Order: sequence, then structure tokens, then C-alpha cells
Amino acid sequence: MRRDWLGFLISVILIGSIMSMPSSATAFGTIDSGGQHREHERITRAALACAEGARSNGDCFEPKSIDQLAGHEKTFGGVGAPDSDEISDPAAHCDNADFLSGSYPRTREQATAQLMDCVAHLRTRLREGVDSAKDLLNEQGQIVGDEVGLDADCTFFGPVPNPAKCDSIEGLGRALHGVQDFYSHSNWADEADPSRPIRVDNPPGMNRPGPSPILNLRGDRAPTVPAELTTGCYVLQDRVPGVGECEERITHAGLNKDKGIVDPGTGSTTGPTTPRGMVKQNFAKAVAGATNETRRQWRDFRSELAARYGKGRASLMICALTRDDPVQHCQGQQPSSATTNSSKWVVTSVIIVVAVAVLTAAAFLLRSRRRRRPAGL
Repeated sequence: MRRDWLGFLISVILIGSIMSMPSSATAFGTIDSGGQHREHERITRAALACAEGARSNGDCFEPKSIDQLAGHEKTFGGVGAPDSDEISDPAAHCDNADFLSGSYPRTREQATAQLMDCVAHLRTRLREGVDSAKDLLNEQGQIVGDEVGLDADCTFFGPVPNPAKCDSIEGLGRALHGVQDFYSHSNWADEADPSRPIRVDNPPGMNRPGPSPILNLRGDRAPTVPAELTTGCYVLQDRVPGVGECEERITHAGLNKDKGIVDPGTGSTTGPTTPRGMVKQNFAKAVAGATNETRRQWRDFRSELAARYGKGRASLMICALTRDDPVQHCQGQQPSSATTNSSKWVVTSVIIVVAVAVLTAAAFLLRSRRRRRPAGL
């Protein structure tokens, strides 16, 4: 209970801090105020929440578990965590990878290097989630009850210890935040305003769907970056035209599609409010790309668990992460390694018993033959 109240108190302080900042600083929204509508939470729910009353088969998260990943009225959730302690880190939000062909203050190589910082950062976050999953199970391949309990909300910032389920969800959630921001902060999925010329305040759009090959977080190679890809430059005074470091550059304010209403059940969108988001279907396309990318990253996360720990243990880990009461509902899915070890012990025991029986019988027969030998032979 103490951890629950401490987490709630920290959340209140952080929400107040974020509300006092320029609203564009928080990308797809994390709070329901200041023009934001918890867009990160709603995208994550549309992508990964189980249907009402449905049990998880590993593809979706049950109610209490999705609360920890997506957030709810008292917590940012894992996906909102970067807006608590990484709000000024461009790598956590795929910012500052801006470029426009022609005369421009930055080269294509500089923009690509900044984007690769984002990809590397998100790969690290995904690995952290996979690393933490190992503590969900003990050496015998059984779920550890203390590591999966959700009696209190997870706390994803500050010096508060968490069970392994929370730590694993945090790594996944922080990675999901960044990949969702990629679709809002870049021109990957959107289109330029056709009524204005292509320039710094109206960069070209790529109009591509998600998922994006750039966001292969399981890999370690640098992806191919299209020459026309750009994200926005961000500074605290975020506006068009840019100021400070963002002067004469494509800005976050001019490119983002952060704000609007997302239906958490269907992912459908209404009411975009940013200039770029209101062009054609740009907000809807950014949300659709982020939703598809979120599903892809969860599939890749599960694949990485299987590659790291084996399919049997991974299956139980996935159940522990997505079910609200994994101790009760997942133990019938014991991993093959545990089953195999048990089977090996049974087989070994049978072999020993049979061997002892054979040796005993052989010794008995040998004694009997010796007793029946004729004298003198």
C-alpha cells in the first residue's frame, strides 16, 4: 500500500509539472488536460487491450495488466514513463532528426545520426524489458507470485522497487512510447499541405503505413533511412518559425500530429488540433501507424523472449505479463524445460529400478547354478 500511495503522489507532482510546460513538449498526450487526451494510453489500449471480459491468449493484456502498460487515471503507465523522466531527451521521442533537401542548416547524415540515436535508445529499452522477464520465473520454471502481483500500481520512476512484471512492462512501455512518437513527430505517415509550397514550415510527407522497417528493435544493424524522412526540431519555445537551435529548421510545432481524440477500443480518431494533424487525414494516419507499430513491437518482444529463454519459458512469461492473476491462470502452461526435467527424473528413476532388478535377478540365477554343480567339477 505504501508503494501505491507513493507512486500516486509522484504522479500528481509530475502531472502538475507537465501541465506547467508548453503542451507540445509531451508528444502524443500522456495527460487529459492542456489540449492532450491521453493519446499514448488510448493508442496502446486500442492496440493491445483484451476485449471486455476476454481472457488473454498472449496477444492482448487483461484489464489490470493493460492499466500498467498503458496507464489510467492515477498513473502514466509504462508507455507514459518517458514523459516523467526523459521528457528532454530527444532520443526517447525521436526528435531533432530534421532535414529538408536543398539549402538547410543540417545535412542528411546529421539527421540520420540523430534518428539512429532514437533507434538505439528504443532497442535498449526493449532489451531491458526482456532482461527483466527472467525474474518472473524461478529456476524450476514456475511463476514467482511476488514478482507478478498487481495489488498496487507499478511505479516507473523514482527509487521505488518494483516486481519483475512491472520492470518488464516498463522496458516494453518506454520502447512503445518512442515508436508511437515516431509516427507523430516524423513525416513517415503524413502528407504536406497541398495549398502551400514545400518548405521548412510545410515539409513533404511520405504517406507510408506502419509498421516501419526503421523501427526493427530486435536487430542491431542500422536501417536504411529514406532521404526525405524528417522529424521535428524541439526546444522549449517550440513554435513556427523556429527559434534558438531550431531557427530556420523544421520544428516539432510544425510537424507533430500529437493531439486529437483516439477511441481506445477501435483506434478511430476525431478532432485533431495541431496544424499538421489537421491536414487531410494526417492525425488518423499517425495514430493508425502507431497502433500497428505497437502490435508489431509486442510480437517482436514475444519473439525475443522465445529466442532468449526458449519457447516453453517464454510462453509462461508472456502469460505472466498479460494475465491479471497469472499464479492462478498460467501454471497449467508450465514451460517445456520444467516438464522435460521432471520427465528426465522419472525416466532416470525407472532405469535405476530396472537396472537394480536385473542385477538382483542375475545374481540370484548365478547363485542357483553354483549350488546345482556336481561335486568335483
